[in-house]
Amino acid sequence: MRTFVLAGGCFWCLDAVYRTLEGVTDVVSGYTGGNVPNPSYELVCTGSTGHAEAVAVTFDEEVIPSSVILDVFFSLHDPRQLNRQGADIGTQYRSAMFYADDDQKLEFEQARDRAADAWGDGIVTTITRLGEFYRAEEYHQDFFAKNPGQGYCMAVALPKVSKIRKSYAQYVKAV
Repeated sequence: MRTFVLAGGCFWCLDAVYRTLEGVTDVVSGYTGGNVPNPSYELVCTGSTGHAEAVAVTFDEEVIPSSVILDVFFSLHDPRQLNRQGADIGTQYRSAMFYADDDQKLEFEQARDRAADAWGDGIVTTITRLGEFYRAEEYHQDFFAKNPGQGYCMAVALPKVSKIRKSYAQYVKAV
């Protein structure tokens, strides 16, 4: 099993997408990249902690290749938007990859290079060493499944889930 920590806008969307993929055994929404211990959602939303909303995606490489996990990441958000995704604005919504070791750093760099083929110049995704990862409050975990009719889920998360289900159909869990 391997785990990647990725940030690309609101963690609800990343969480919802990765949970649909075969071989993904766990997704944890949380905060990383900041300078305040044990931050709360409310504090992270102020933009004063330096944390990004992120997900820790644990997966089985014998079922889904790490390259697919990373290509999905670059498919489900716009890595050219600095400190935002759509209407979500602030440093907590930045595009970032947090590596645990030099091998992950290289994989992340290669994925960013592949993404440039689709997105062109201007990718602002940062690749930095993973520091402390703080699990978000329980109500953020698997938010999409728990709140399918919620406005944000319908307007923002559902289209992303649908896009990935179509683009990566061979890796989608049977419903």
